[in-house]
Amino acid sequence: MVRKIVSMPGDGIGKIVLPEAIRVLDAIGFDAEYIKGDIGWEFWVNEGNPLPQRTIDLLSEHRVALFGAITSKPKDVAGKELSPELHGKGLIYYSPIVKLRQRFNLDLCIRPCKSFKGNPLNFIRRKEDGFEEPMIDVVVFRQNTEGLYSGVEWTNPPGEVRKALETHPKMEAFKDVPGEDLAISLRIFTRAACKRIIREAFKYAKKFGYGSVTIAEKPNVIRETSGMMREEAKKVSSDFSDIDLYFTNIDAQMMWMTKNPEDYDVIVAGNMFGDIVSDGFAGLTGGLGFARSANIGKDCAIFEPTHGSAPKYEGLKPSIVSPFAMILSASMMLDYLDEYEKASRIRDAVAKVVAEGKVLSYDMLRLKGGSDVLSKGAASTEEITDAIIEKL
Repeated sequence: MVRKIVSMPGDGIGKIVLPEAIRVLDAIGFDAEYIKGDIGWEFWVNEGNPLPQRTIDLLSEHRVALFGAITSKPKDVAGKELSPELHGKGLIYYSPIVKLRQRFNLDLCIRPCKSFKGNPLNFIRRKEDGFEEPMIDVVVFRQNTEGLYSGVEWTNPPGEVRKALETHPKMEAFKDVPGEDLAISLRIFTRAACKRIIREAFKYAKKFGYGSVTIAEKPNVIRETSGMMREEAKKVSSDFSDIDLYFTNIDAQMMWMTKNPEDYDVIVAGNMFGDIVSDGFAGLTGGLGFARSANIGKDCAIFEPTHGSAPKYEGLKPSIVSPFAMILSASMMLDYLDEYEKASRIRDAVAKVVAEGKVLSYDMLRLKGGSDVLSKGAASTEEITDAIIEKL
């Protein structure tokens, strides 16, 4: 069967790395038709909408997408960059990937953070007699649609909102703050969403042989939302007696992450804390150049690297950016489509290229990005993809 995949390159280097991932998918024999979806800064500037309805319609029809990267800027900057005919129409920029997550209820964000042997960016730890390189294999489950990213926020909140909030005794400390000097963002958790992500994390751990699930939240301070996550985890864990359940506070987790990262298997957190802890673990396993992710709902999924659009590198010829994260995200898509053998072969090919150490991206050589890195031994984007295809 020929799969139909929505291809959304987006901005900056997204336009570079996504075609490289498709080259690998073609080489592995994945039979698909890629349908381009419009998304990103170009469409904000020219249409006042970085996520046109036509792209939403494509995803509504085909339900699976590869996504490159997005450029997001503060709302005042975004407003100034609109085409002149769109000024004064009250248009406000919102991140299109966040809108997609909420529109299609892509509530599970899965971010594997796994070391590749031979990667010079891997975390190294001092021992009494030298150094050691612990192999890290952590999968972060980040709740993707609620929490601080739910978008319920105000500067100068409306009177009825402020009145409602002031029924809480803790608002007493802010009663004399003028509205224009008060900004409020709500952290919203629902029991159903907590239960779903925790259960999916346990199911993932069981399926792929992980021994523990850790809830990384802050229930000693954020008692209601983090407390709900903790409460539901205890309930769900009773159905998985062979998998250990642990709890950490997010601030302490960031310390333990570099103290004993190999002790963690699957980690679950709300939207903001999940974003933080997954980037932290990614930094121990090669950085954002290797950081891949899946946004998964009950019947729809989008796969993307977690790096940004890095527009300053878009125009370099040949390109120097690393395609590893995008290619690994594509392998996650294959897992989702039950193409496990092909997905595993891609990851094995990446591992062989990294271990061999002959084809390295500029960041793996710890070089500052620029047009001169190729002369210093870095491989181009295309050369890295070629090496991965050769190993296939």
